[in-house]
Amino acid sequence: MSDAIHLLDQSIAETRTISHLLHPPLLDEAGFSSAAKWYLEGFAQRSGIEVKTDFPDEIGRLPKPTELGLFRALQESLTNIHRHSNSSRADITLKVSPGKVVLAVKDYGKGIPQELAGKSRTKRGVVGVGLAGMRERVRELGGQLEILPQTPGTLILVTLPVSVAEVAMTGDASAAD
Repeated sequence: MSDAIHLLDQSIAETRTISHLLHPPLLDEAGFSSAAKWYLEGFAQRSGIEVKTDFPDEIGRLPKPTELGLFRALQESLTNIHRHSNSSRADITLKVSPGKVVLAVKDYGKGIPQELAGKSRTKRGVVGVGLAGMRERVRELGGQLEILPQTPGTLILVTLPVSVAEVAMTGDASAAD
């Protein structure tokens, strides 16, 4: 009976973790930058992959669909690094400029086969749903996804449109002053 209780407690804890990873409350409460930093800390601990970030000090809030799209792209990119690249480190950069936001995720692993970099299908069938899902989400937001083979590794670039008005409208009251 005690083993069953232990397994149940463990299952509940894992379910809570999965729930927070799917849509962390911090994303709604504090925005992409805070949620991403929280996620990256946990990812580094869980995976053993060193993660270096370069985020602006203050980006304010982005439109909710943009923040969610960036967060999902970050999650999928890191999942792919952990599962496929054999990289011991990753660099995550976020740049916000007039009209766009760019998320760059770079690993130093074995790289992505050229046939997978630009397609959601290969001669052998469908590529995993992760890249196809990321490509679709970015496209729905009016953005662009680039998967660029590097030496070594792979660079994922997610570019999403965002207007200055959208950033100001979704920012907090202090950001609008």
